[in-house]
Formats: sequence, structure tokens, C-alpha cells
Amino acid sequence: MTHHDQNLQCESHPLTPFLPANAKVLMLGSFPPKQERWSMEWFYPNWINDMWRLMGLIFFEDKHHFELSGEKRFDKERITEFCKERGIALYDTASKVRRLKDNASDKYLEVVTPTDIAELLQQLPLCGSIVTTGEKASEIVAHQFQCPIPAVGTRMEISLQGRDLHFWRMPSTSRAYPLSLEKKASAYRRLFIEENIL
Repeated sequence: MTHHDQNLQCESHPLTPFLPANAKVLMLGSFPPKQERWSMEWFYPNWINDMWRLMGLIFFEDKHHFELSGEKRFDKERITEFCKERGIALYDTASKVRRLKDNASDKYLEVVTPTDIAELLQQLPLCGSIVTTGEKASEIVAHQFQCPIPAVGTRMEISLQGRDLHFWRMPSTSRAYPLSLEKKASAYRRLFIEENIL
């Protein structure tokens, strides 16, 4: 480690895990972008990340459903209500990171402290599946469960302390991931149908 690396600040996760008691799926990204890129104080806050447009498209046939009209912001209240109602828990696979470059790219994220996923699941008694929304997140889950990473858009069976779970690896909702919104939506739609959320 060079002297320069030690100067990089360690960032702690700015949000608390969103763990509604009725959650059937736990969606895990890697880590939020820097706060100046946020359009709301919530998960997937970057205006150019398409997570909430996908959800709008899948559940309401309208990719603008979770946007605040006329503003470049997502509607946090509407999103949290929706996630509670549908049983979707949200957090990230890293609790502490260093950004090796000034952006949100997984490639330049050094995970200092991975999230204890088993501990999150203990708080979600009805949760039957873990969903990763990117490569770094998938690697961390695979490492903690000592299993391979499923192909993008597919799932595998894993178990934790006698509990059987599905591990879904989904396409990233970042625009850097080269797949159309419609194709990403069809992969996520299948997941939500199979997990009885849609």
C-alpha cells in the first residue's frame, strides 16, 4: 500500500438498512454514490440510475411513476411506501468503503467492511431471496455464502443456518451496464413474479 492509498478516506454507509417485517426479498447493491449525486436520501438515489424507473415500469407500466414531476428527483415517500407494501427490503453489501476514484463505479470501490448479510436476514423472518444488483454485490454474497455467482438474470439455491434461500443475480440498474431499460425490466419482472411480489 502506497502512502497515497492511506490518505483515502474510509466512508461509512450513510443509510440504515430498510428492513420491513413483511419483506420477501432483500435487494443488495454495493454502496451509494457520493452525496452530491443524490436526488433523494434513499437507496439508488442517483438520478441517472434506473432502479426506480424499472420498478415504475414493472409495477405501474410507467417508468416515470416514482419521479417528482418537473424535478430531477425521485419521490422518496412514494418509494418507501411501495417497498413496504410489496415486501422489499433494501441495503448494500458494503458497510464501509474507500473510493479509489471519485465516482460510484464498483470497479473503484475498495470494500473495507462487508455487510453481515446473515445478520440482516435474521431480522427478516419471511425473506426467501437475496437479490444482487451488480457485480461487486454478487461477489460479496457469493463469498459470504461460499457459493458460485449465478449468471445475470438467474438464481440459485443457497442455504443459511438451515434456511433455504434464492440468490438472484440481476443486471445492474446503472446506465453504465449496457442493456436496454426494457431488457433489464424483463429480467426483474421475472424475479418479482417468481418471488410472488408481482
